[in-house]
Amino acid sequence: TGLLAFFSAQQGATKVYAVEQASKMAALARILIEGNNMQDTIEIVESSVEDSNIPGKVDIIVSEPLGFLLVHERMLESYIHARDMYLKPGGLMMPSTGQILCAPFTDETLYNEQVAKAQYWTQGAFYGIDLTPLAEKATEEYFGQAVVGYFGPEILLSADRSTHDVDFRTCSVAQLQTFDIPLKFTINKTAIMHGLGCWFDVDFLGTQAHVTLTTSPESAGTHWYQCRLLLREPIAVNATQTISGNLHFIANSKISYTITMDLELDG
Repeated sequence: TGLLAFFSAQQGATKVYAVEQASKMAALARILIEGNNMQDTIEIVESSVEDSNIPGKVDIIVSEPLGFLLVHERMLESYIHARDMYLKPGGLMMPSTGQILCAPFTDETLYNEQVAKAQYWTQGAFYGIDLTPLAEKATEEYFGQAVVGYFGPEILLSADRSTHDVDFRTCSVAQLQTFDIPLKFTINKTAIMHGLGCWFDVDFLGTQAHVTLTTSPESAGTHWYQCRLLLREPIAVNATQTISGNLHFIANSKISYTITMDLELDG
């Protein structure tokens, strides 16, 4: 929050309200602001966005509300609350729009790593303890977690991308809490499909320039990596075959989402 406030002031903002809920971080930001003689321009608002009290409306809201797969951590909901509470009509949101992208992938090494982790719980005599009653739950756990990390475009099995667009300028909080991504891919090489590779882009739509931040596997790595969603049972696919299905997202109490993935080989 503090650095974004400085950057905003450097670009000509005459008044910046820096909303920071963490008290220690707010205190450090104040020291930095005073040390740079910016106290007349930048004001720290020590509060959550939802509980904040800022006088009047603002021209631009600048934030970094992005999580893995765009929506993890559910910070976007606070971003939308800020818009509804404080943005002037016609004001700018930075970032302005986001897009989740998905494509099928093959990665035998990753799949076997998860299988090996689950097999630990198939031991019937682990120092006199039968671990097998937890084997099924362990398998569900290992294959039910998104794998966050970098992967290269060479593991993707289709040139098609299934997408979900979010316009931060107009979307509602309710639209962020549950949504679907219909899936449809034409396979371009014969392989074993182990799941879906996912990433996101965001666009900053200014009055004089448009800038895109991408977390694509075809671009340089970022703090947000990419995500892989694994199938418990891989699917053998041939070039020219089609895969269809759906990703259903629903917000949960763990500041994230429960994702249900349905995929099937057509025909």
